[in-house]
Amino acid sequence: MGIGDKSFSVEVIENVVVGAQEPCNDQWLPFTNLDLLVPPFDVGSFFCYKKPSHGSFSTIVNTLKASLTQALALYYPLAGEILWNEAAGENQLHCNNQGINFIKAVADVQLKELNFSNPDESIEGKLMPKRLNGVLAIQVTELQCGGMVIGCMFDHRAADGYSANMFISSWADLARSGTLSMFPSFQRSLLNPRFPTTYSSSIDNVFTPFLPPLKPDNDQKHDDGDHLLVNRVYYIESEQLKRLQLLASENGCMRSKLEAFTSFLWKLVALCLEDSGKHNQMCNVALAVDGRRRLSEGDGEEKEKIMTSHFGNVLSMPYGGKRSQELMEMTMSNVATEVHEFLHTATGKEHFLDLIDWVEERRSMPLIAKAFAGGDMSVLVSSGQRFQIMDKMDFGWGKVAFGSCHVPSARKDCYVMTLPSPTNKEDWVVYMHLPIKHVNYIEAHASQVFKPLNADYLKI
Repeated sequence: MGIGDKSFSVEVIENVVVGAQEPCNDQWLPFTNLDLLVPPFDVGSFFCYKKPSHGSFSTIVNTLKASLTQALALYYPLAGEILWNEAAGENQLHCNNQGINFIKAVADVQLKELNFSNPDESIEGKLMPKRLNGVLAIQVTELQCGGMVIGCMFDHRAADGYSANMFISSWADLARSGTLSMFPSFQRSLLNPRFPTTYSSSIDNVFTPFLPPLKPDNDQKHDDGDHLLVNRVYYIESEQLKRLQLLASENGCMRSKLEAFTSFLWKLVALCLEDSGKHNQMCNVALAVDGRRRLSEGDGEEKEKIMTSHFGNVLSMPYGGKRSQELMEMTMSNVATEVHEFLHTATGKEHFLDLIDWVEERRSMPLIAKAFAGGDMSVLVSSGQRFQIMDKMDFGWGKVAFGSCHVPSARKDCYVMTLPSPTNKEDWVVYMHLPIKHVNYIEAHASQVFKPLNADYLKI
């Protein structure tokens, strides 16, 4: 079976189901209250490798399969599926070891020829599998040069980016040395609500019950092509990051690089709206905040260790909303102050405890991040700097040449992730899933900051 493309094609030579080596007892695993904040959509990761110094592709694939069966025994929910549990009256993870789809493929393209800046051309539907069932799908593709790409697609309801990274790095540990650096925890009681529940009204400014639109969205609002979302990857050199940080810190308050970057992006999105004739539109930016470290604050090393290894979703998404015209007129430092203030509301332990309690009273309702509830232009920014992709994703034949998240093109939410650079630890790689009009505006007006990722920069 071949997958055609204008630049290269991929041939699937094997599609098998891989299950856990030592299946656990058939069981149901409930979602935590924080899992219930995640919509039912997919998120992927892919990792590119140069030609291994030893071992044929078939031998390597066999090693990957064998170590995957070991990894799935430890991360057993990934070998199950999300189904309605009649007894509990809700969707849960059915840990039944039905297995995952594992695809072996070959592509008639060299690693250095991949269009790294445009994943829609090089990754989507070619080097990244579609998840047709279950919780996870994996594809391993050999390239013409002998290099390889490993693509993994997760159901986001089961795993956030931190958890997906934890699983893949554990899989790599088992393939390389057979020794794990971290064991996952599925201890649901750590995220149980308090009794009685109590929470601040500030949670209502972060999440809200999801109310479907009264009438289906037609394209009248999008007659200029705003509805078409595309994926792009850029790199930002360290000097540009430092410059943005200085601009964001003009008032004497040193802002983080993430706050500075988010402020710059927020202004660019607003400027694009104004430039396209959409004057004074609401423009939202949200930041994904991981609660693992925060939920263990003050509870000792053991709690910190367990929370660090918690598998699932532990995210909050505080946001700021401003009119595009106001953002256009604000200085970078003033925008950064806005970012800092809304981010600060979700950086403490109490926020996440409140959030768990808030969800408990709404477990039967679909919930959504408030930034995305009203149909305004909204972008979620997430930081993957801590994932240490280069060091952890070594399966035994060398470090990653490039690794990134991947958002399926069908997703309608705007998403941006910052990632560590594989070639310069001070640079950033930035993955964007945005309307094409905003991408074109960014490339036209901020090309000094956002440079298209290419094989030369990656030293491939």
